[in-house]
Amino acid sequence: MSDISVKDPALEANAGPSLAEINGTVEVPQSGGFLRKLMAWSGPGALVAVGYMDPGNWITSIVGGAKYHYLLMSVVLISSLIAMMLQFMAAKLGIVAQKDLAQMIRDSTNRTTGWILWFVTELAIMATDMAEVIGAAIAINLLFGFPLIWGVLITSADVLLLLLLMKLGFRKIEAIVATLILVILVIFLYMAVLAKPDMGQATVNLLPHSDILKSGQLTLALGIVGATVMPHNLYLHSSISQTRKIDRSKPSRIREALKFTAWDSNIQLTGAFVVNALLLIVGAALFFGHSDMQAFGDLYRALNNNQIVGAIASPFLSMLFAVALLASGQNSTITGTLTGQIIMEGFAHLQLPMWVQRVVTRGLALVPIIIFALIFGATEGALDNLLVYSQVFLSVALPFSMFPLIYFTSRSKFMGEYKNATWMTAIAYVVATALTVLNFQLIVQTVAMIF
Repeated sequence: MSDISVKDPALEANAGPSLAEINGTVEVPQSGGFLRKLMAWSGPGALVAVGYMDPGNWITSIVGGAKYHYLLMSVVLISSLIAMMLQFMAAKLGIVAQKDLAQMIRDSTNRTTGWILWFVTELAIMATDMAEVIGAAIAINLLFGFPLIWGVLITSADVLLLLLLMKLGFRKIEAIVATLILVILVIFLYMAVLAKPDMGQATVNLLPHSDILKSGQLTLALGIVGATVMPHNLYLHSSISQTRKIDRSKPSRIREALKFTAWDSNIQLTGAFVVNALLLIVGAALFFGHSDMQAFGDLYRALNNNQIVGAIASPFLSMLFAVALLASGQNSTITGTLTGQIIMEGFAHLQLPMWVQRVVTRGLALVPIIIFALIFGATEGALDNLLVYSQVFLSVALPFSMFPLIYFTSRSKFMGEYKNATWMTAIAYVVATALTVLNFQLIVQTVAMIF
C-alpha cells in the first residue's frame, strides 16, 4: 500500500459527502454531563452492531455450542475484541478525514484499481444482503407458512420502509434498529434462562483452551471468526460516524467526537458479544449431543421437540426463535441497503436519486437468490446452502477492506495527529493477516466439503 497516491483529482473534487442527505444532520450538545453527551452520540454503533449478530452469525454460534459445548466461548470474545478495534478505526477515519472508506480507496488509487476494488466490494455487499434477505425470508416462512420465494420478495420490500424512515430523520432509524436489537437480546436471554446453562463452564471457557486447535473445533472456530468481522461494517461505520454535527474549528470537539464514538461503538459491540455468547450458550445448553442440526428450520423444529429440548419445548419457544431471526434479518437488510448506497457513491461517484440507489442495491442482491431458487428450488435447504456460500465469499472480500482501513488510519497524511498509535497499527496488521489466513483456510475447507 506504500505506493498509494491520488491519481484522479477530478473524481476526488466531484465527490460529495458520504450519505449527503444525513451527513452532519444530528445535533450534539456542546455542554452538559457525560451521560447527556453519550446519549446524543449513541446510535451509529447500534447499526454497526447489527452486522455482528446477523443471520450469518447464528448458525456458527449455535452449532458451535451444539457440537463443542462451551469450548468456543473464547472465540466469540476474541472476535468481538477484534471488531471493536477495527470499527473504531473505521469511525475515526470518517470523523477525521471526513470521507468514508469507499471514498478514500477510490480517491487514493488509479482508475483501474478503483474499479476492480469497487467490483469486489459490490459483490461483498450483494453477499451480505443475500444472507440477510434469506434469514428474514426463512423467518417469515417459519412464522406464517408463506413460500420462501414470497418471503424473499416481502423482505425485499423493506427498501420502501427505509426510504420513509430516511425522510423522518436518521435518529428514527437508529431508534428502530436499537429496539430490534433489544428484542433479539431479550428473547435469547429468556431462552438462556429457561435452558439453565452451566454458567461456570461458560465463564471458564472465555479463556482459550488448547482443544480449540483440534481439527473439527478449529474449523468451527474459523467459521465464527469469519462470520463475525464483515467488510460492509467498515464502510458503514466510516460513513454514519459523520452524521453528527461537529464544530471542526475546535480540535477539542474532534477529540470529543472520537471519545464518544468509541464509547458508543464499544457499548453496542459489547451488546453484540452478549447476543453471540447467548447464541452459543443456548446451543450448548439445549442442543449439545444433537449436532446434526445445521439449518434455521432444524433449530426451529428442535425447540418444539421435547426429546431434544426437554420440558421447556413449546410452540411459543420456537415462535420466539423465529421472531428473533426476523428481527435480525430485518435489521441487517436496513444497514445493508445503506451500505450499498455508500459503496455506489464512494467508488463510482454515482449521484442517483435515493430511491433508485435503494432499488438497485436491493435488486442486485435479489437476482442471485431468485436464480439460485429457480435452479435448485426455493427450499429451506437450498437457501441455507446459499447463505453459507455468501459467508465464504465475504471471507474472500474482507482483506480488500481491512488492509486499506489500517493503512489510511495509521498515516499522518490522512489522519494528522489522530493517526493510530504504532502499537495499535502493529496489532491491527497482525490481526488482519491472521484473519486473512484463517479465512483462506475456511474457504479451502468449505470448497473441499462442497466438492
